[in-house]
Amino acid sequence: MRYVRYTVPVVILLLLIFLFYRGLALDPREVPSPLVGKAAPAFELPLLEPEGQSLTPKALGGRPVLVNFFASWCAGCQVEHPLLMELSKQGVEIIGMDYKDEPADVRRWLQRHGNPYRQVAIDRVGQAGLDWGVYGVPETYVLGPDGTILFKQIGPVTPQAWERDIRPLLVGAR
Repeated sequence: MRYVRYTVPVVILLLLIFLFYRGLALDPREVPSPLVGKAAPAFELPLLEPEGQSLTPKALGGRPVLVNFFASWCAGCQVEHPLLMELSKQGVEIIGMDYKDEPADVRRWLQRHGNPYRQVAIDRVGQAGLDWGVYGVPETYVLGPDGTILFKQIGPVTPQAWERDIRPLLVGAR
């Protein structure tokens, strides 16, 4: 009985150490999205420009597109922004979803850093972000021509992520 009394806690401790060790080896940017392979969530958000108009998923259909959730207060968004500017110059269509931000702040931010977005929708309270499964900005989604989510990039889009994950999907979806 004394043997069991000491063995069970040791086995439980070893199991916990193993699980923690395995968890540390995981990449937090590789969180599988349950939305991949499904239609983009429904939304209707006001556009930054022109004022008074809105953006819906229907407007995104018919061609592959990147949907980038960003904010003026987001440090990671500044990291990825030069690459998004370059991709926009190369003809990649990018839709901006300004997440939990004030329109005046995002206008100033885009004037200062440049605007790579064909359109910018304002998700002021973050409801569309929740529906899309946004953990935190920046996050970028690849949408196919039929409006299906093909890929989700958590964190800044890097040149490696662009070449390895995103570009092949956009080329293949045309």
